[in-house]
Amino acid sequence: MRSAAALHRLLDVLPVFDGDRRVTTRFTLTPGSDFDVDALSALDRAGARTLPWDEAVRTRHDLILAASPKGALRCLSGPRVLLPHGAGFNKTIAGDGSTGVPSGLDPHYLLSGGEPLVDLHVLAHDEQVRRLTKYNGPATVPRAVVVGDPTLDRLLVSAPHRAEYRDALGTGPRTLIVLASTWGPEALLARRPDLPADLCALLPHDSFQVALVLHPNEHSSTGRFDLSRGLAPALAAGLVLPRPYEEWAALLVAADAVITDHGSTALYAAALGHPVIDAYDGGHELLPDSPMAQLLAAAPRLPSAVDLPDVLRAAPALDTRGHASRAFSVRGQSLPLLRRHLYRLLALRPPTGPLEARAFPSPTTVADRPRAFAVRAGVSGDRIAVERFPLHTQTPVHHVAAEYPTAGPRATQSAAVLWRRAADRSSHAQATAWTAGGWTDHVLAEVPGCRTAVAVLTRRRCLLRHRTAGLISLRVEPHQEAGRVSYADPAAVASAVHAWLSRNATQPFPVSLRCDTGPISIRVHLAHADADDLDYEL
Repeated sequence: MRSAAALHRLLDVLPVFDGDRRVTTRFTLTPGSDFDVDALSALDRAGARTLPWDEAVRTRHDLILAASPKGALRCLSGPRVLLPHGAGFNKTIAGDGSTGVPSGLDPHYLLSGGEPLVDLHVLAHDEQVRRLTKYNGPATVPRAVVVGDPTLDRLLVSAPHRAEYRDALGTGPRTLIVLASTWGPEALLARRPDLPADLCALLPHDSFQVALVLHPNEHSSTGRFDLSRGLAPALAAGLVLPRPYEEWAALLVAADAVITDHGSTALYAAALGHPVIDAYDGGHELLPDSPMAQLLAAAPRLPSAVDLPDVLRAAPALDTRGHASRAFSVRGQSLPLLRRHLYRLLALRPPTGPLEARAFPSPTTVADRPRAFAVRAGVSGDRIAVERFPLHTQTPVHHVAAEYPTAGPRATQSAAVLWRRAADRSSHAQATAWTAGGWTDHVLAEVPGCRTAVAVLTRRRCLLRHRTAGLISLRVEPHQEAGRVSYADPAAVASAVHAWLSRNATQPFPVSLRCDTGPISIRVHLAHADADDLDYEL
């Protein structure tokens, strides 16, 4: 392996040997890659055993699996199997091998003295055999097998877990927009570095969730620390930045639409039937007749962040699965087919047990929850519509709402609404806690500019203290549709009630209001505060 990207592809394939004690697996790092930093640490986390390169080249191996032909792969002795580490062969890399030749099909790496270096080429589509032959000659044809794509098969079996992934991400009823950025100078993040933050600023927080899927090479070359620093405004606004192994795929399954450059992640999204939006600004890397080029040519284009609402409406009209079929001709059979070919090279009888692709685990990376919002609110009788944005939005707003005190002094001093969520202190042997009534009274005394203090007790209960209307208990009904229940953020509901009270502070209770937050509409009931709410421990 040469990089984390190559390692991830190998890890998707190795289940073909599960349960077979005759097979021992060792990993070695092929020297010469700029992106090998994360590969060894990923192996260490997996508990895998490694072989130093010097020892690997002195040893005869029964089988060599690689997901990149580059580097000193030819120095290893044994039957060589080459797996692609992307969907198709869509790019050419300047200054790397032969000019204008697809990366992964370059004879500079695949031939030695005109003879093939690889004993088995594993491909996902019959058309890829034709392209392999075009660049490397007819001698490669007997060595090529079409088995499908193991990563695609994992994505397909993960599709029933979509709701589970969205729950883990905290997506709720929102539209999940995934930005997919490959690596290099023509990547989305290189060309449009402000797009993640721009989308997070423009899209209402309760209607949209934004995620950024980066190529593993970008993680390796930049590092999590510098990535987080450069993306800080977007991350603070709720951007999801998944880890490069497995989590990216769970995000892709969970997505509602994918904005992409020319990286092959979009072909996986297309195979899932997701709308695909073109944000590739052109260059020399994308090969004109490749499946990726054909997909982007048909997909609606995103000129800038402000155009996304219109583009989103147009995107579902494209049959993305039809375009993906040009990259994947076999589905759901990659591991059984690959097992047969690999065991033939090993001269062993393959295990007879069932072999299926594994669903991806649920993501564990959770977006930062924004601590402050600029809130736009519209009140019409007993109905209130609220939209929440980051504080630096250019959108005219009704008020600022902030979590006290975690939003920081600047936000809390300018906020008309301050909220706090109840904490779970059951594991503390000794504890001191505010009551909801005591805390709301304390906050209004501490922050003179605050008009409304809200203690979020549960996702269905809040205690609100308003300077004019006094103490109010809120009961929030969830939204129910098609057998599923969706909850609004109680902080958003509190902002809606605050906007209504700005016109109706003296109206007698009880009152029932309708609150529109993002794609859902919920009912909230206002009544004089009861003792249980006042004494609820925060």
